[in-house]
Amino acid sequence: MKKVLLLGLVCFGVHTAAFAETAEEANVQQSINALLGGDAVRSVRAAPMPGLYEVVLKSGELVYTNTEVSHIVVGSIIDAKTRVNLTEKRLDELSRIDFSALPLKDAIVIKKGDGSRVFASFEDPNCGFCKRLAKALQQVDNTTQYLFLYPILGPDSEEKAKRILCSDDPAKTWQSWMVEGKTPPAAPASCDTSAIERNVALGKQLGIGGTPTLFLRDGSRIGGFLPAEKLEERLRAVR
Repeated sequence: MKKVLLLGLVCFGVHTAAFAETAEEANVQQSINALLGGDAVRSVRAAPMPGLYEVVLKSGELVYTNTEVSHIVVGSIIDAKTRVNLTEKRLDELSRIDFSALPLKDAIVIKKGDGSRVFASFEDPNCGFCKRLAKALQQVDNTTQYLFLYPILGPDSEEKAKRILCSDDPAKTWQSWMVEGKTPPAAPASCDTSAIERNVALGKQLGIGGTPTLFLRDGSRIGGFLPAEKLEERLRAVR
């Protein structure tokens, strides 16, 4: 049997029963929903560590519990032999998307070199880490970036996003603002900015709470800023 090591545990004494492929999993789901209130559980399945169930909440959190749901375990399960963080690996799987389903028509396309390495990003024009990413991307070649304007930091972010989208060359205007600090020109009143509203709705659907958030062509998610060399590594790893 594979050995596992449970780290970083926080246990809360709870007295309930036990969720959906099996009767036990159905009971776990029902009990966690009763405990947290409402329809809180996204999925339940057997955990890598015998005796525990993996519970994925609709908030995106992953916790563990026993059959009786007498305790909730918050932390990581580590494979003691390989030292692989199984919880982290599972969260990566859960955060993947179907890249082909992204509405790329609503994105600004920024192409460099042969454009062979494709990724999407959700970014706010007033996000400091997004500006750092834009500068780092100057050092990364042969990419096609689908930039989804995602102004979630306030009214000024929305105004800047509209100005960028409505400019003659949105890709150039974005980079001029993010890299050089050149203020985007005013947007004409007739400009259709509904794509920004759709982007915000999509971002919320995908559980994007911060910017920048990147998605590689294989659907894997990168939350936050990566320096150029780290982004190169991730892009090279995608087949």
